[in-house]
Amino acid sequence: MSQPTVTCVIATRGGREDLLRRAIRSVMAQDYQGTIETVVVFDRVEVDPLDDVIVLPGRSLRTITNDRTPGLAGGRNTGILAATGDLVAFCDDDDEWRPTKTRRQLHLLADNPDAVLVAASIEVITGGQSIVRTAPARAEHADFLTSRITEYHPSGFMLRREDLLGPVGLVDELVPGSFGEDYELLLRATNHGPVVACDGPLVVVHWDRPSFFTSKWQTNADGLAYIVGKYPEIRDDRTGLARIAGQIAFACALAGNHKVARRWAATSLRAKASSLRAWGALAVSSRVVSGPWLVRTVNAHGKGL
Repeated sequence: MSQPTVTCVIATRGGREDLLRRAIRSVMAQDYQGTIETVVVFDRVEVDPLDDVIVLPGRSLRTITNDRTPGLAGGRNTGILAATGDLVAFCDDDDEWRPTKTRRQLHLLADNPDAVLVAASIEVITGGQSIVRTAPARAEHADFLTSRITEYHPSGFMLRREDLLGPVGLVDELVPGSFGEDYELLLRATNHGPVVACDGPLVVVHWDRPSFFTSKWQTNADGLAYIVGKYPEIRDDRTGLARIAGQIAFACALAGNHKVARRWAATSLRAKASSLRAWGALAVSSRVVSGPWLVRTVNAHGKGL
């Protein structure tokens, strides 16, 4: 029986030439004996032919332009539609895969045929330190209502291409600014099966540089509010509502939209009085603390707000 083929989709907005090449090399260096193709999708920037990248045996590399909605969701969908692999995996243009990632994920998927998505634990590099974040072995739809479970990082996602083209569907390009498109995909995918994850960090996530979404706070708030509207069952989970409402409140506070921030903070606190994100939003909105300082402090511990 032939081994499954895998496509890695890397969407990029340019400006990270060295980091992009590091990401591609990590895909090329997988110890999986089957075929892996890498499709790099350039979004609103000139295509870099990547002629200097060494393509190893059993590997291929293509560069294409995002011909769908500008942004991460459209870029990933362009790659999915261009993919030839049985499985599709994502890698952010500044992250890395550990050499055993593909092989171990495929073994785990074979052992869990009911799973709709395979993820992996991650190693977060931030502030000059390495923090390992272990992903739960298994998660269902209800788990993602309570928590985003950020250990399931999109650079570790692997799904069957037939599911993305069929029952699960493509990445939602209507998510404002593509912020939270990975969370939306997890919510939608787990209506069709669980997520399973390999133990041990198989993905290196680099937080030692500004995220594309840093400072785009209103876009972040709009993306999360869209998800709450699309999945009203989140409101039935008090912990989940407190979490995401607190996130929206905090993002609105940093965007200077203080009235809306206070409204979302109140929603969060009604669901859970100890919601730290909501209290943080109120503190930022009242100018008691600096929002950027609070973000940097949390990120330094390998977490996000």
